[in-house]
Amino acid sequence: MKYISFAVPCYNSESYMEHCIETLLVGKEDVEILLIDDGSTDKTAMIADRYAKKYPSIVKAIHKENGGHGSGVNVGLQNAQGLYYKVVDSDDWVDEKALKEVLKTIKKLEKEKKLVDMMIVNYVYEKGEEGCKRISYQKTLPMNKVFTWDEVGKFKKDAYLLMHSVIYQTKFLKSTGLKLPEHTFYVDNIFVYFPLPKIKTMYYLDVDFYRYFIGRVDQSVNESVMIKRIDQQLFVTKTMIDFFNPYDYWDSNKNCAKYLIHYIDIMMSVSTILLQVSKTKENDAKRKELWEYLKSKNPKLYKTCKISLSGLTTLPKWISIPGYRIAQKIYKFN
Repeated sequence: MKYISFAVPCYNSESYMEHCIETLLVGKEDVEILLIDDGSTDKTAMIADRYAKKYPSIVKAIHKENGGHGSGVNVGLQNAQGLYYKVVDSDDWVDEKALKEVLKTIKKLEKEKKLVDMMIVNYVYEKGEEGCKRISYQKTLPMNKVFTWDEVGKFKKDAYLLMHSVIYQTKFLKSTGLKLPEHTFYVDNIFVYFPLPKIKTMYYLDVDFYRYFIGRVDQSVNESVMIKRIDQQLFVTKTMIDFFNPYDYWDSNKNCAKYLIHYIDIMMSVSTILLQVSKTKENDAKRKELWEYLKSKNPKLYKTCKISLSGLTTLPKWISIPGYRIAQKIYKFN
């Protein structure tokens, strides 16, 4: 049995993908590793084929036309055979000791017939000489037990759920109908956000599992790159606004509703401050249009965001931008 399917979307990843793969191979026959070559033009395809040949019962190389990160995640899910599905970007890696703990936990849950919809683990920002920033959920989530939304506490601003921290049950994720947009960056937010209202059971394992590398100049989360791709960030933000109204879940699942609102608040904050930082008339117009979009789609959510974190980003630039720089140093994002 394969307990975890690891999907590794790869695009021109020859210089770093092997490190990622080697950490996943620690799972041995308990895992399958899906190396998804997204139309690479370097030696990525050759490396993927080499690993598939060397580890035929563990590694599968999938070659496809270029469709972007979301396309790679979609194809990985279509091919996944493991009980759980985890996306690992090719420039990131996992902690080998933590991987063994995750597998041990999944086996225990499977034996007890208590498989949960979503597992949650810690992740670590790896920023080279700038050091590391550990993100955990010790004060937010019950540890080492199956729990529901009713037992979830308040998430800190710097410790919200990302693709790095979630491991979905494959059967559950497929049942949601999730399909990420192609040729679009930042769809990892959709990957986390879209399934949340359907989640019934969760399990938090307090291990530093995912190592999230930040530092490449061409990386999608590099600030200058994000500003250049701001239209894609705005597309993802608007798509999330369109999915559903968080307040529809308020009476039946209040903690989930609160987190959905929290997530939209974060997306509005990031989008708004990037438009502010760019200091162009065009992007200032886009900032105003984004807020008008939220107001027209969900007036109640608009009012909530206006008095929350994202509302602060609409303040004059001399206030909002210095605040953003301080937050960067504290939380080590971008």
